[in-house]
Amino acid sequence: MCAMTASTEPATDGRPLLNRRLAEFGTTIFAEMSALAQRTGALNLGQGFPDTDGPEEVREAAVRALRDGRGNQYPPGPGVPELRQAVAAHQERFYGHLGLGWDPDREVLVTAGATEAIAAALLGLLEPGDEVIALEPYYDSYAAGIAMAGGTRVPVTLRPGADGAYHLDLDELRDAVTPRTRLILLNTPHNPTGTVLRREELAAIAELCHERDLLAVTDEVYEHLVFDGEHLPLASFPGMRERTVSISSAGKTFSFTGWKVGWVTAPPELLTAVRSAKQYLTYVSAGPFQYAVAEALRLPESYYTGLRDDLRDKRDLLSAGLAEAGFRVHRPAGTYFVTADIRPLGGTADGLDFCLGLPERCGVVAVPTQVFYDHREEGASLVRFAFCKRREVLKEAVARLQAR
Repeated sequence: MCAMTASTEPATDGRPLLNRRLAEFGTTIFAEMSALAQRTGALNLGQGFPDTDGPEEVREAAVRALRDGRGNQYPPGPGVPELRQAVAAHQERFYGHLGLGWDPDREVLVTAGATEAIAAALLGLLEPGDEVIALEPYYDSYAAGIAMAGGTRVPVTLRPGADGAYHLDLDELRDAVTPRTRLILLNTPHNPTGTVLRREELAAIAELCHERDLLAVTDEVYEHLVFDGEHLPLASFPGMRERTVSISSAGKTFSFTGWKVGWVTAPPELLTAVRSAKQYLTYVSAGPFQYAVAEALRLPESYYTGLRDDLRDKRDLLSAGLAEAGFRVHRPAGTYFVTADIRPLGGTADGLDFCLGLPERCGVVAVPTQVFYDHREEGASLVRFAFCKRREVLKEAVARLQAR
């Protein structure tokens, strides 16, 4: 990613020793840019965490669990029954009309956030040398997870069309499949582009998985943050339930990213593979928070629509402000993020240089999108801003950028 290249030779100067699989990875870009924000006092629109907490009743549920002694010791390995039941009920509530449902005892696994779920899925399902197709730009943990599992990542690039939105080239996706391809790692709604894959695109992916006997691992953490279009789980498409590992989490939906409570839904055979790897990662985590998230998943429809509408307004606020500041804005259909092209601003066309200088110049932190690409030239001039912040913060950030 953006960080230093680690040495695979014995070190005598205090540098960490990393194996060759992880030699390209150092400190994540999120840690680097957040540290830069802290050091300069800049407004942090780089990392995707809200600057306000989630619902008070959910926080109180966590406090109540702590006081009642629920989860203060090791919870069950698959997750507390209350949360597994709540996850299954959530899936039925939102996707039952698509024919999707899960057995909470055999087909639901609680994890330490979606990041662990993705890592465990890759470790449990890949053999060394297997190829994994991922849509680039991609969340940086995908590349690290594939490397740790001994796999080979094969990027398929999302590119902006005339409408400014990012699109998947289905012919390019099909051409990327080889005899060594094991699975497709799919993220929709997509971070960082904000793309929400359409029904016809997902149907084509499902057809390809059947045709080439591929598994799918789907990262759906932004499932409730869709502003244009709709979220359709890949597992709901004909024949995909038995070959899909679906992943989501509480952090983005309920604004408690620090709790790190995620979950996997999958048929028993695939879930067993994921659980077998997960048990040697964290084993268990977030005991009291699991009970609180179980209550959160039962919040009324008004909570979910309110969250979506609030973030849509913030997307529009930041998008308009960036456009007025001179950026070329790629309006997202979902997630927390706006991608903007810096070339119309003049000066450097390198997003990394731009982001490193932005805190001192404007008092704002963004993330260079090129670090999420294998083909860095595709994202060289792009930067990502997070709009999951208070309105006054977004307005101040826009004012600073416009006055640069």
